[in-house]
Amino acid sequence: MLGLIIVSFVFISVAPDSNWADSVLAFLQSITLVTALWTSGVARADSTLSLSLVALASISALALLVFGGKGLDGFVGILSGLLTVATIGTVALGVIDQGEANVRAVTGAVCVYVLIGLLFVFLYGVMAKLGSGDFFAQGTDGTRSLRLYFSFVTLATLGYGDYTPAGSLGRTLAVVEALFGQLYLVTVIAVLVSRMRRT
Repeated sequence: MLGLIIVSFVFISVAPDSNWADSVLAFLQSITLVTALWTSGVARADSTLSLSLVALASISALALLVFGGKGLDGFVGILSGLLTVATIGTVALGVIDQGEANVRAVTGAVCVYVLIGLLFVFLYGVMAKLGSGDFFAQGTDGTRSLRLYFSFVTLATLGYGDYTPAGSLGRTLAVVEALFGQLYLVTVIAVLVSRMRRT
């Protein structure tokens, strides 16, 4: 599971901003969700739900490659974000089902943290693609790699300040991401690690 998330992270950081890269990302997110469903016991890898998710991502990715367009590109970004939200929920359920603080629970919690950062990459990307102005105040929508950097700098509350959202919705999302990142680390990760030390 963590391996697929790392593959997505690395792919986002090195892939060019193109329709084929967006298509690959949607497919990667569907495979990550199916893996999460399978490893958590929610659904088998060959279940109707799993196959439907992969089919939806594949058809959307193929449509983007064949037809292109801003609207379809935005749809694939939204689909990738929704697949990521579903993966977060599935992994979180798997962590809760552990019933104890162990290495699997901590690994699952770390997966959720990284997936939250990836979710905001997709949200910022959709805003950049479908918005009328530049996403960043520095006069650019940024590349996918730049939005990955911005998302994780925000999630970790580093606050370098070299890039800032231009619009109020972008700034609000950045604040929500920073708050979530800070609270998640001190409540979920810290509690799991401290409980694991006691056992």
